[in-house]
Amino acid sequence: MMMRTGIGLALAAFAAVTAVALTFSFRRAEALRIDFLTMGTRAAFIFYATPELAERAGRAGIDDFERITEACNLHDPDSELSRLNAAAFEQPFRCSDLLWSILSEARQAYAFSGGAFDVSVKPLMDLWGFYRRRGAEPPSETEVAAARELVGLDKVIFDDRARTVRFTRRGMALDLGGVAKGCAVDRAAAAAVAAGIRAGVIDLGGNLRLLPEPPPGRGSYRIGVTDPGAPDRVRERVLELPGDTSLSTSGDYERFVILAGRRYGHIIDPATGVPPAPGRAVTVMAPSAFLADWLSTAVYLRGGELARLAEAHFPGVRIMIYHQDDDDEARR
Repeated sequence: MMMRTGIGLALAAFAAVTAVALTFSFRRAEALRIDFLTMGTRAAFIFYATPELAERAGRAGIDDFERITEACNLHDPDSELSRLNAAAFEQPFRCSDLLWSILSEARQAYAFSGGAFDVSVKPLMDLWGFYRRRGAEPPSETEVAAARELVGLDKVIFDDRARTVRFTRRGMALDLGGVAKGCAVDRAAAAAVAAGIRAGVIDLGGNLRLLPEPPPGRGSYRIGVTDPGAPDRVRERVLELPGDTSLSTSGDYERFVILAGRRYGHIIDPATGVPPAPGRAVTVMAPSAFLADWLSTAVYLRGGELARLAEAHFPGVRIMIYHQDDDDEARR
């Protein structure tokens, strides 16, 4: 179960809200806001609606977040994903409809990205100290090579008819951190629209989904992107975006480890087993938060070539790649 703190509705005429990776601002209107903690980060629902509609949508969205957490939480040994990781080498693990739908999309992301987005990367995350405590030194080439032998969705057997997962190597494990938040945001947005809310924002640790209509009195949502070289600063350029847009930013400035005096970001390249050099951030705008979530990770690793391919392949996708010293977006 997720931890709830500070859940409640407050009527507020607010000028700005700071997200983990983005900043968004509304003016000339009032919004109802629900704040809580979930999935290890801060979440907020901002609704332009009556208190009754906002509360209904908020409760439904929180329930969706709880269902995703119960399915995908690696830190809970009783979660469905933890049980899969513990059992799938010994015998096929049958998935719930929810977990199977997430894994099915993750498999498509793996195929499209040429393996850049890979939910089997957990052994490398463990090795680098993101889930397990390690010493002061980075892993050796031998350790990295051994962990890489346990990574790759091509080493996982998926039975689409039985909806089962089977690992071909002992020690393999899945990590859905790169898509679970996007999935939760999409479901919460759908719940808000079903409740009758047309304008607002679902924000889960910087993964944003803008509801179908902009705030009252505005023709669009105004979004500012965080500077990867100074995470407490927003770039001067402000994006004017329509409703039904999702945004996700991937970078190395929020989550990292320090080993031997060097910073290593949490996005690890499955092809090398090593986090790439710091200084880049990728913002993806897409029709769904799930798509924006995994694309931002994949493009962070593969750069402009994959960005151009994604923009050509997925309708409504726009990708910006920022470097520490860039004054504006860079596309390569």
